[in-house]
Amino acid sequence: MKSYLSAALVAFFLSLAFCFALIPVLRKLKAGQNILSYVKEHKGKSGTPTMGGLAFVLSAMLAEGIFLRGADRTAIVALTVGFAYLLVGFLDDFLKKRRRENLGLRAWQKALFQTFAAIFAGLYCMRAGLTVLHVPFWNKSFDIGWWMFPLAVFVFLPAVNCVNLTDGLDGLAAGTCVPFFLSIGIIVLLWGGSSSLAMLAFCLCGALAAYLLFNASPASVFMGDTGSLSLGGFAACIGVFTGNALYIAVVGAMFVLSGATVIIQVLYFKATGGKRVFLMAPVHHHFQEKGFSECKISYAYAAVTAVLGALCVLSLL
Repeated sequence: MKSYLSAALVAFFLSLAFCFALIPVLRKLKAGQNILSYVKEHKGKSGTPTMGGLAFVLSAMLAEGIFLRGADRTAIVALTVGFAYLLVGFLDDFLKKRRRENLGLRAWQKALFQTFAAIFAGLYCMRAGLTVLHVPFWNKSFDIGWWMFPLAVFVFLPAVNCVNLTDGLDGLAAGTCVPFFLSIGIIVLLWGGSSSLAMLAFCLCGALAAYLLFNASPASVFMGDTGSLSLGGFAACIGVFTGNALYIAVVGAMFVLSGATVIIQVLYFKATGGKRVFLMAPVHHHFQEKGFSECKISYAYAAVTAVLGALCVLSLL
């Protein structure tokens, strides 16, 4: 356990240093966020540096590399997939800055990459024999064989997009991810899973904790798609590769809520000719329209995630 704590602390201090160094550079490069015009509460945030995900993702990856023992192929694959998502997110953010609008990569371009990554992950599970699935609260495990391939694809696509959708308020995605990765890391260890992937979860937790010092309301930097896509990719990798894919939806229920409310809003809007279920989707914007502060919403998301994570952990003790 000492090595996990050490890795998390190293990731924390690396992220702290990277944030201090990166934010002035982003400001100098005028890498500011273009705010969506219909989110009126966020007009004052226009120009806030984005691409902050570079700091905590690279810190977590570096800390993982320092403490990684031997050539753990599964951990290397997870790092590669997470880094690939970072590159795609960075390209998306870069194009937004260049075009000076909140439109980077096209939806089909993101979907194509995410589908490819999901298929790659599913094929890796099959090739590496990672076909065991743990069931939350029932504490049973099943070898689902080739069914792991479609499950991996199914998990990757919504996991990445739901984390991305949750990144809409100061400290929201990062604050929710801290208890999420902490819980997932502990769950992996309790199931006797990959210690390297558990360490990766703790490294992400430590790096995000440092980043929150700069991202909590009022944020001095945003993670951008650079960070949110990568976080979703890491979450999916750790969950799928350790047989804990179902825990992603349980511990990450607030991520699921973000994705579900967008789907409900769109379907209801089209079915009723323009009516809405929520004042704005994802639902965190609905709460904001209701008068709740960004801090309260972020704290609530983090608290719910922490409680769900604790319940899952306690069920395994």
